[in-house]
Order: sequence, then structure tokens, then C-alpha cells
Amino acid sequence: MHPDTDKWDLRYRHATQDVAAAEVLRAAAHLLPQSGDALDLACGLGGNALMLAQQGLQTEAWDISAVAIERLQAAASERGLSNLRARVRDVEQQPPAEDSFDVIVVSFFLDRDLCPALAKALRKNGLIFYQTFSQTRVSNNGPANTAFRLADNELLNLFAPLKVLHYRDEGRTGDIRQGFRDQAMLVAQKRES
Repeated sequence: MHPDTDKWDLRYRHATQDVAAAEVLRAAAHLLPQSGDALDLACGLGGNALMLAQQGLQTEAWDISAVAIERLQAAASERGLSNLRARVRDVEQQPPAEDSFDVIVVSFFLDRDLCPALAKALRKNGLIFYQTFSQTRVSNNGPANTAFRLADNELLNLFAPLKVLHYRDEGRTGDIRQGFRDQAMLVAQKRES
């Protein structure tokens, strides 16, 4: 069992907020393929997975929290999404296999060592949608430990082999009361070989 399983089970057991897809997925949903296999990695309560399945993709959702997976399965059942399969999986120990997904979404999870495996897990022309906290911030949102936050342009470096379709990391530039702050997002595509 992963050492953080109990922490995440407790958090998801008491979570009351509505489940929504990450902004990166909502903003770039027009880039999704009409069909294919998708993965919501470290899915939590599965806002990304629900959106992917509603778009008609065969969707996998993986998380270490059995509580999150149970709640996601119930939400998928309520919505009649038989194309969503949620399961408990330690993604650090069991990353996705090479050439296994057309779409991978990761939000608010960062394991830098996993990024090369995620790029390899994409099929030809596959897309990754990634969003998480950045070290340059304007609020106290997100983890205090900078090891769990992205440095400037780090997402670009972590997925350098891929073609960047969209990137956003506004940092502290301009009017910090507006815009996309405290986070970075990337949409990138596996190039044809």
C-alpha cells in the first residue's frame, strides 16, 4: 500500500465540492479526438474522467484512494457512463504501458520521474493535458513544499519530446488579481515518428 493512501482516503471521504474537470481540459476540449482511449491519471474524484467519458472516449481513471474510486464509480453509474472504468492503482509503481492511450490528463499531481513514461504511453498523435501548481505564486493555494510545484517553464522541459499545442504560466506578470495564477498548464501532442 502507498504510504499516502490513508491521507487521500480521508480527504476524499470528506470532500463535498462539486467535481469539475481541470481548466486545461475544459479550455482545450476542442482538441480531443472523436474516439479513442483516455486516462485520467491520479484522478481523485474524477472530474476529468467524467468529462472524457461524456465526450465518448473509452476512459480509464486511476488513483491510490479506494474512497475516490468508489465515489467516481458511483458518479459514473449515476450518469450512465459505461465507458468509464475506475480502479485503484499506484501510478508511481505501475505507470501506463507504452502506446496505450490517445489522451492522458493529469491535474494537481506531480511526479517528475513519471513524465517520460507518460509521453511514451501516448499513441501516435496522442495528447497530454497537464495542469498543476507552480512555484511562482500569488496566493497560498496548493502545496507549501516547492518539490510539489513546477518551476518556470518546467512543464515545457518535462515534455520536450512532444509538440506544444498550448501552454500557460502567467506567474506574477501584470495585474495579479486577474488571469491564470499559481498554476501552469500544457497541452502537447506526440509527434509522428
